[in-house]
Amino acid sequence: MLSARVYGELRDAILRGDFAPGAALKPQELASAHGVSLAVVREALVRLVGDGLADRLTNRGFAVPLQSDQRWQDLAEARAVVEPAALRLSIERGDLDWEARVRATHHRLARTPAYEAGAGGVISAEWSRAHRAFHRALLEGSGNAVLLETFDRMWLAAELTRRWSAGRGPARDAVAEHRRIEEATLARDADAAAALLAQHFSLTAAALTEEA
Repeated sequence: MLSARVYGELRDAILRGDFAPGAALKPQELASAHGVSLAVVREALVRLVGDGLADRLTNRGFAVPLQSDQRWQDLAEARAVVEPAALRLSIERGDLDWEARVRATHHRLARTPAYEAGAGGVISAEWSRAHRAFHRALLEGSGNAVLLETFDRMWLAAELTRRWSAGRGPARDAVAEHRRIEEATLARDADAAAALLAQHFSLTAAALTEEA
């Protein structure tokens, strides 16, 4: 489907940083660049708005969200409320298969380089996939499809936030953060695991308010 292809290409371009924060996403120009109709591009842009990767402006235009937009702080706050609560359910309900998934996804994440070699601090696609798999595995033990759908909807917008904050807050040790979350989760310490996960989100949000 043409709109799905254009959506995927624009999504990846925004996440790569091909468009600067606040840059206009002009349907006519994009239609020409992708060799599709204006209607196809508009459909793709509406999907990006739903994912939090584009803004729909009052004059009906589209733009990449601003890096300083309060939405990103709101997103971190929302994740810090929803995901630790879902993690508590996972710790309460999760079985041995769930524990094995958490351990396996963390193992892969810990051993996957975060940045592309020689790419000047660009987060690697392989690491991004491993990162998502670990965070989703944490919540899968809850058995709650609505919570997992909520996670899926928030993830893309969070991915953009994470890539914008990459390289900022140099004292941050994300490897250690993930390890502590995994250890507390597998120890079935719901209070510690939930607090560590909430702190993980707050550090990402804080990095966006720091000067580059």
